[in-house]
Amino acid sequence: MIYIVDGHNLIPKLPGLSLEQLDDELRLIERLQVFCRIQRSSVQVFFDQAPAGFSGARSFGSVRAHFVPQGTIADDAITRHLGRLGKAARNQTLVSSDRRVQAEGRAAGMQVLSSESFAGMILAAEAKAAESARTEDKRLSQGEVDEWLELFKSRRKDS
Repeated sequence: MIYIVDGHNLIPKLPGLSLEQLDDELRLIERLQVFCRIQRSSVQVFFDQAPAGFSGARSFGSVRAHFVPQGTIADDAITRHLGRLGKAARNQTLVSSDRRVQAEGRAAGMQVLSSESFAGMILAAEAKAAESARTEDKRLSQGEVDEWLELFKSRRKDS
């Protein structure tokens, strides 16, 4: 699944993120990377008000970030992107709580999710990633290996 995300619309919906943070965009991108890994999806995220010299698109693994230059808003960049997608837009999901952006997505035949709903999906993916990290196979210490070897040796002798 490919998600097209209104980045600054999503940031305030996630715990631990705020539009007041200097690195809010990068912190969101990191969280989107976790989401993409767990959900096996990709994200195109749009941010407006990029400082001079920082506008343009950059890839961060499965996340492609579009930094829209000052004087232009992400909503308009998303609308242009949807126009370029044409009929392929129907196979993607738009994430925004902005009613105008949602209407553009629906007109393109896309599934539309509110930023609040998508934030819940991100939190669920983060919880799944954390659980996976906790249950990941851990290496045995040399003492544990020796203990298991002794146990198996004693079983052979008893048979």
